[in-house]
Amino acid sequence: MTILGTPFSQNSTKVLMLGSGELGKEVVIEFQRLGVEVIAVDRYANAPAMQVAHRNYVINMQDPDELKNVVFLEKPNFIVPEIEAISTKTLIDLESEGFTVIPSANATNLTMDREGIRKLAAETLKVPTSDFLFAENFHEFQSSIERIGLPCVVKPVMSSSGKGQSLVKNDSEIQNAWEYAISGSRGESSKVIVESFIDFDYEITLLTIQTTNGCLFCEPIGHRQENGDYQESWQPQQMTIKALNEAKNIAQLVTSALGGNGLFGVEFFVKNDEVFFSELSPRPHDTGMVTLISQDLSEFALHVRAILGLPISNINFRGPAASSVVLVSGSSENVRFEISSDGLSEPDTQLRLFGKPSVNGQRRMGVALALGDNVEMAKLKANKVSNSIKPVL
Repeated sequence: MTILGTPFSQNSTKVLMLGSGELGKEVVIEFQRLGVEVIAVDRYANAPAMQVAHRNYVINMQDPDELKNVVFLEKPNFIVPEIEAISTKTLIDLESEGFTVIPSANATNLTMDREGIRKLAAETLKVPTSDFLFAENFHEFQSSIERIGLPCVVKPVMSSSGKGQSLVKNDSEIQNAWEYAISGSRGESSKVIVESFIDFDYEITLLTIQTTNGCLFCEPIGHRQENGDYQESWQPQQMTIKALNEAKNIAQLVTSALGGNGLFGVEFFVKNDEVFFSELSPRPHDTGMVTLISQDLSEFALHVRAILGLPISNINFRGPAASSVVLVSGSSENVRFEISSDGLSEPDTQLRLFGKPSVNGQRRMGVALALGDNVEMAKLKANKVSNSIKPVL
């Protein structure tokens, strides 16, 4: 049995969101639907989730003292991280003092950077991955590339949205790859991972939900990336039963080892029937925004139900669906959007604008969603919607 309080009452059920981006915004909305009191935290003011939360704080989440001050002030029932750039050691301390971290402090700590989760998967659980080495300086980086071989993939151990990721094809690209990885690194880490290149057929995100009553899966999600950041996603990704079952087995194994309840975004490379574990986020995944239209319970609703211990009897898949991101390039603190009728006049289409307060460079500011008779039709419709959105800076 789950007991939920009422916001602002003595016995309210409180959630502290650490990170307030577009994914956190949808999680907050789902908590709000169940009468949960939500406090949103981020490093900058007016972040998307702050706009729908009951109250908010602007702090440096990598500062242990600032993070603890907010937690002890609010005394939340659940601490829900949305991003990697958090003092995860502090979360471990807070968990030891009786606070509940979602899905667990151990999961958040191990997945904060690529080193922890990759070592867990490859070395402890022995699941198939690409070959990999870590480097903390340029000399180690050169040596790692020599051992892994070219072509290889280079990423910061701690980053988001593909920042700092590159494919190195020849020796002339090594220096630039190192500098790009370091510039794209989040936090204080200067370590990078060098991975062997897998000539995969496609890659998927398998949304995996750990609940008190077992492990559930959504239909596999395919996606297209540019510069390491997703541009469009679709559901379902066609794959063989053998490959899908192997992905499910690995996803359940890894998420069970991490512990706790909630939704995990587990990424795989697939070559024929072979499945290679790539990465994992212990929270809703950006490619999973397609579930806002493809399922009766989106990845965000599923995450919230799992956190609160509410039953998930079934996940109703509505049919082939796609998402297409709305990217804005430039610099402005007064972004507006011209929305033509061309895209949204198509049946079974939706639009989400995230409400991010500014852009400096290139930033994901929204997502278009569509259902179709098949995946290709859904992709065409979603891209038509995103192309109909013109930013005014």
